[in-house]
Amino acid sequence: MLVWQVVTDTTVIFQPGERTRMEDATVTVSTEGDVATVTLNRPEARNALSKATAETLIDRFESVADSDARCVVLEGAGSAFCAGGDIDAMLEGVTGDQPPAERVELVVSSLHEAIRTVHSCPLPVVAKIDGPAFGAGAGLALACDLQVASTDGQIGFGFRRVGLASDSGVSYFLPRIVGPNKAKELLFTGELLNAETAHELGLFTQVFDAETFESEASELVEDIASGPTVALSHAKRLVNRSLDSSLEQALENEATAQGLAFTTADHEEGATAFVEKRDPDFRGQ
Repeated sequence: MLVWQVVTDTTVIFQPGERTRMEDATVTVSTEGDVATVTLNRPEARNALSKATAETLIDRFESVADSDARCVVLEGAGSAFCAGGDIDAMLEGVTGDQPPAERVELVVSSLHEAIRTVHSCPLPVVAKIDGPAFGAGAGLALACDLQVASTDGQIGFGFRRVGLASDSGVSYFLPRIVGPNKAKELLFTGELLNAETAHELGLFTQVFDAETFESEASELVEDIASGPTVALSHAKRLVNRSLDSSLEQALENEATAQGLAFTTADHEEGATAFVEKRDPDFRGQ
């Protein structure tokens, strides 16, 4: 059972017994039809990921995964998708006497758990990028299944600018998309890519004109949400597993997934609609 609480104009999902935080409102969830939209809501900080924000993001995704949503959109409020790690926390770590190991445990571990949670969400997750996704924010975008951007969208892996190596899954996701050599170039230079270049490299799966971005992105998301939810969940898991599987393992995983999909009402509806030459009415079951 989900408990709903309204914060200003945004609906936020809380699970019963969920721990509360001072920064709960920094990540919000709204629902419209079958689509849940998770919003990083720190526009004044360009949606930078503090430890508390990363932990709240985990809570929100866990709530959405247990809801009736059939697709998730991840976006940032204001002019940025996500500017990366919280620079104030970085400066505090530099000027304080906290050992590096403790800083990793307190900050990076929470961020990395957020990346795992987003990437492993059973529902299709679409990153909606209408501004820069930088550093950890770029890793968060790549942890999603699709990266849909406006022509104002940008992405960069500028960890070098603050004297850091990559984190947030970038060393995993980036070379799998652009290849190891290009990945190293992007990390070595910290270049901020525009939407067209990011699309050419495969970092953005779709780019829409800024004036029509909202409507075209919504149309794509609604199309995904209207699909056979169980089958799409299996398809997502199969692709994710295939990155570290042999062909034989992938075939075995496919057989298992199809065996489960065969039992769904959506498969029956899809097969029937195909024979009857009409569009299927999938219900996500």
